[in-house]
Amino acid sequence: ASLAQANYQFAHESAAEDKVKITPLVGLGKRRNLLNQQIVKLLAAAKNEIFICTPYFNFPKSIHREVKRAMKRGVKVTIVVGDKTANDFYISPEEDFKTIGGLPYLYEVNLRRFAKANEANIAARKLSVHLWKHENNSFHLKGIWVDKRYMLLTGNNLNPRAWSLDLENGLLIQDDYANLTHKFEDEVARILEHTQLICTYKQLEKVEDYPLAVQKLVRKITRLKADGV
Repeated sequence: ASLAQANYQFAHESAAEDKVKITPLVGLGKRRNLLNQQIVKLLAAAKNEIFICTPYFNFPKSIHREVKRAMKRGVKVTIVVGDKTANDFYISPEEDFKTIGGLPYLYEVNLRRFAKANEANIAARKLSVHLWKHENNSFHLKGIWVDKRYMLLTGNNLNPRAWSLDLENGLLIQDDYANLTHKFEDEVARILEHTQLICTYKQLEKVEDYPLAVQKLVRKITRLKADGV
């Protein structure tokens, strides 16, 4: 059997009030990807709040669509993404530029465009975008927390590559009796400790602010629409 058809075999069980339910998930490819399907279902089912962490701001269309729908129905959305300088691929302007070093800037272009399109939601506090940066550390955190009840722990970067090309795993935790709420709230507080809240898209640099080599690369990629990474 192919990896695209892989799934975990397990017996369904009920959980006592002092327990949580954990479902292992796996997915590969665009079609019949159980992990992708569960992510979409989680976002679509959100009633109160969604908390998303991703190292690369380049949502697949289906995630972007569900986030937009969630805000429309009154769900509070919080997104934590690494500052471009906290990206694994970031190259300091003082160093020799390589093509791969354009990726962090491309993700920031995506984020600025998203923030600009959602300026009203940001002003209304329906959407909170946080940029993570702490000294010279990199940011590679990913996961989703919905309504303080469902937590998805995953290696999925929530970008087009992870959505269609990579073999990804995840653990869906269902906390029906709020056994883990305080622990997750503490974890969220620690994550947000080193973030800057984006109150307007104007806080993010424009392409014109980037080093010349980056400007040329970003404009070329944008023309080719080759930013699906």
